[in-house]
Amino acid sequence: LLQLSGGKRRARTTSSSGTAAEGPVVRYGSRTIYTAGRPPWYDSHGQLKEPFVIGLSGGSASGKTTVARRIIEALDVQWVSLLSLDSFYKVLSPEQHKAASNNEYNFDHPDAFDFDLVAETLQRLKEGKNVEVPIYNFSTHSREKLKKTIYGANVVIFEGILAFCNTEAREAMDMKVFVDTDSDIRLARRLRRDISDRGREIDGVIKQYEKFVKPAYDHYIEPTMTFADIIVPRGGENNIGVNLIVNLVHQQLKKRGFKLRSKLKQAAHIGQPMPNTLHVLEPTQQIKGLHTFIRNRETNRDEFIFYSNRLMRLLIEFALSLMPHKVC
Repeated sequence: LLQLSGGKRRARTTSSSGTAAEGPVVRYGSRTIYTAGRPPWYDSHGQLKEPFVIGLSGGSASGKTTVARRIIEALDVQWVSLLSLDSFYKVLSPEQHKAASNNEYNFDHPDAFDFDLVAETLQRLKEGKNVEVPIYNFSTHSREKLKKTIYGANVVIFEGILAFCNTEAREAMDMKVFVDTDSDIRLARRLRRDISDRGREIDGVIKQYEKFVKPAYDHYIEPTMTFADIIVPRGGENNIGVNLIVNLVHQQLKKRGFKLRSKLKQAAHIGQPMPNTLHVLEPTQQIKGLHTFIRNRETNRDEFIFYSNRLMRLLIEFALSLMPHKVC
């Protein structure tokens, strides 16, 4: 039972993923963007609205992630999910793992990625369903036991060197952007990233670049530039390119009906009787008590979630009681 007065409810413990992956919230100044996603979105007619999926491709260290973050910052959309192809490396066999430890495994070949899982993940996100995304550890060349949970969003950004190589994944994209950066700049960035962030030796990085990275760009990545709707030279430094993408996305979101409040306001029948299908949950003392905690600005996050779950359970039980049924 809900304790309304006297004493305090025992504090509950919370848990988190405990992974090194970025958190579900990104803040730009006074704005908050939720990257873990939101529940399915519907238009004013109750129809499911698919998110707008942006595919970002380009060579290794071309600035794809920087462009993605700049798009997120400029979009001013509250719900954005960022998905990386790096999360979908296949699980290596013992022989492949040994080759990877000796810089002999080609991580830049299309066969290194689980594109079936990529296509399935993008499709589930478009349907507003949650997905469990693997977390790849570049130091151990293996997947972490824990996974990252992502939900649907207004905008889903999928970035990776071979993002356009798979037909099914490519067909799930509403906009395809290729980030084109000079090869010398990409090599310098890759050296800095792999040595400082991934703990690799400089000789191994250069060997891998000459043997795998550059040939993969020439044979697999650069040819996919023909699939791109927009090509962004110089990556995140190209303000004009980023602004063009943002403006086009805003136009598409407006067409898809994500600006819902104004439509609902126009459709409201003020002063007219409510339909007989509307049922109101009886405001019992328990319901009032739950509302008191939920509406109190000083209620912390843990308490807010707890009392919201209690209220939702009562609401669902009430709704189920209205369903047609018979005693067996």
